[in-house]
This record gives sequence, C-alpha cells and structure tokens, in this order.
Amino acid sequence: MPLHRRASIAGGVLYLLTFVSIPTFALYDAIKGDTAWVVGAGPDAPVVVGGVLELIVALACIGTGIALYPIIKLHSGSRALGFVAARTLEAAAIFAGVVALMSIVTLRQADLGQDAVVAGQSLLAQHTWTTLFGQGLIPALNAFLLGSIMFRSRLIPRALPVFGFIGAPMLVVADVGTLFGAWGPVSPVAGAAALFLSIWEFGMGAWLVVRGFNLDAIRRLTDPDHNVAPAAPVASGVEVES
Repeated sequence: MPLHRRASIAGGVLYLLTFVSIPTFALYDAIKGDTAWVVGAGPDAPVVVGGVLELIVALACIGTGIALYPIIKLHSGSRALGFVAARTLEAAAIFAGVVALMSIVTLRQADLGQDAVVAGQSLLAQHTWTTLFGQGLIPALNAFLLGSIMFRSRLIPRALPVFGFIGAPMLVVADVGTLFGAWGPVSPVAGAAALFLSIWEFGMGAWLVVRGFNLDAIRRLTDPDHNVAPAAPVASGVEVES
C-alpha cells in the first residue's frame, strides 16, 4: 500500500475517532448542572467515562497531525508543521480539562463535605475555559491551516474545506462573545460554527478513509513536472528560419 493511501486511511480514521466525545454532553450533564455535585450522591462513572473519551480524542488529535504530515508538507512545510503544533496544543488543552474534572471526582470520593464545594467550582470553571480555548479557538486555527492546504492542493474535494472556512470565523466570534460576556458557552453562533466544522472534519475523515487523496494532486506534489506539456516535436524535413 503506497504511503499516501496509508496516510489517508490513518488520518481519516483518527479524524472520525475525534467524534467519540459527543456523548460527553450527556455524561457531564450532572457535574455541570449541579454546583454542589462534588458533595452530592450518585455514581461517578459517567464523568470518568467522559474523561476517558476526551483522552481518546486528545490522542487522536495528535495522531491526525502525525498521520497527515508526510503528505501535506509536500504542499506547504510551514503550514503542515503549524497544523501538527496546533493539534498538539489542542490535545494538551483537552488533557488539562480532563485533569480538572478528575480532580473534582477525587474530591467527591474523599468526602470532604462543604469544604470541597468552592474547590470543585473552581476546577469546573477551569474545565469550562480550557474547553473554550482548547476546543474553540484552536480548532478554528486548524481549519485555516489544514483547510488552506487541502483547498489549494486539491488533495480532497474543495467543497469540504469551504465548510471549515465558514465555521472557523463563526467559532472565533462565538468564543470572543463568550469571553466578553455577550452570551454563554452555548449559543446559536457556537452551534452553527460547530455544525460547519463537524461537516468539514467528519466529511474529510470519511472521504480519506473511503476514497483517499486525489491521485492527480499527489502526482503534482511529488512530481512538479507532472503537468508540464512536452515540447512540440519539429516535423522532419521542415527548416526553421533563423
């Protein structure tokens, strides 16, 4: 199997794997909806399972950068390296958020009473902000970096990066609005941005797994002279005037 096909399958599968965190919206409902959850009763398992799913997403983020780098660097080495760095930073932010939630679980299991409430609220706020920046602003940067490479190189259909180009600025607006208190983390702008970016990332992941990279684009990247037309032959017996 050629390198470009291995890279497309690995990158596509890892991109699809980043969607395993969708159930966390329900799994974290109790801990986010009850400020006294840290001293309440009930199972801790949903939060722990959600944390594990987020860790899988974080590792998949790093994996997508590593898997796609050998191919996308052929078009732009600097942007490809920036994409790997941004995906790694996104993963680090996810890890930080998971650590905050697992710390709340630890406080709950320690049964410290009301003394743990303030600490639990502080840790929950940390998770909220790491999610806002780590899974808000950085994915917008990823969409611009990888989307521009995919769009200009035509490695995948150009329609897919366009969804990322639409969703990325909307996500930035949503996060800036949250930062300055114009609205909460959940807003119509954030929802629309998430929809466009989900179409971009899920569509690209599925395309890479099923179809792979555009072979003509691969040939252009690996052989710069691929599309250069050969010189027209000179007909025998015809003299060229000097």
